[in-house]
Amino acid sequence: MSVTPRPAFDPELHALLAGMPLVERMDEEILAQLRALPSPSADSLLAGHRVVRREVDVPAEDGAAVRLSVLSPTDHDPAVPAPCVYWIHGGGMVMGDRFGQADIPLEWLERFGVVVVTVEYRLAPEATGTTAVEDCHRGLAWVAAHGEELGVDPGRIVVAGISAGGGLAAGLCLLARDLGTPAIAAQLLICPMLDDRNVTVSSRQYSGEPGVWTRETNEFAWRTLLGGRADGEVPPYVSPARAVDLSGLPSAYVDTGSAEVFRDEDVAYASGIWAAGGQAELHVWAGGHHGFDAQFPQAELSVTARRTRTEWLGRVLQRAAADGAAAGGAAAVSG
Repeated sequence: MSVTPRPAFDPELHALLAGMPLVERMDEEILAQLRALPSPSADSLLAGHRVVRREVDVPAEDGAAVRLSVLSPTDHDPAVPAPCVYWIHGGGMVMGDRFGQADIPLEWLERFGVVVVTVEYRLAPEATGTTAVEDCHRGLAWVAAHGEELGVDPGRIVVAGISAGGGLAAGLCLLARDLGTPAIAAQLLICPMLDDRNVTVSSRQYSGEPGVWTRETNEFAWRTLLGGRADGEVPPYVSPARAVDLSGLPSAYVDTGSAEVFRDEDVAYASGIWAAGGQAELHVWAGGHHGFDAQFPQAELSVTARRTRTEWLGRVLQRAAADGAAAGGAAAVSG
């Protein structure tokens, strides 16, 4: 039997993965089992963090409630607008909740004093097509409209997400651009799930044996989300790699591992933004598997990836603050 050549896992990550349960494929039964596993409670995730939590239900267009958790630093003064990170969790569009991987944006809350808002978008198969990205848009529009109440600077809202959440963040930026609102300062896409077609080299390299996220699990997730839509009926807001026009998007940070299914679609997306004249920073971490720094945050490669990402966010927030100050000064002069 021939073996497809592919980049190996980072040695430290490979050793850590050896003790983890991995899957080769997914079906409805396996999904039900995974969904039944207990998730860490919000209280346990927030323990040790100086955070004030507020729950908000925003009505979706069909009347369903989109739950948001607003996490603010305890010393945040709403009269002094803070930057905001709008966090979208991972889980292949079929599992997870708004507190998934929340340790990542909580680092930014502590480092930069950002207000973190996490969104509970609806999952497939119960909700298919554009429902998830539209839920994310409704939540983001609410945040932008209630900036003064939340103590959030509407000029410094960064959309961020991991895996499926990274794909939704990219789709959300496309949707907000096309609708003309709300304003998004930047998009931070962590190993984003961008392409339903599974046609890349990396999608074939990580197939046929157990892994963190394989071609087979990816195919199942996309089939579940798309609900039988034909190839030509998949909108770019759902599968951003299908977008023909990547112009006019907020500055992007895209990172991925060299040893994962999404590697090539993520690289292609950053390249597409450059080709359209936009700004993107791309990192491909050698030996990184899917979601490596969320799964093993203390690994050396993870520490480097997180630090690099945080430094980028710091620069973005600093530029946005400077741009806002300059715009305010110009308005004062013209007034």
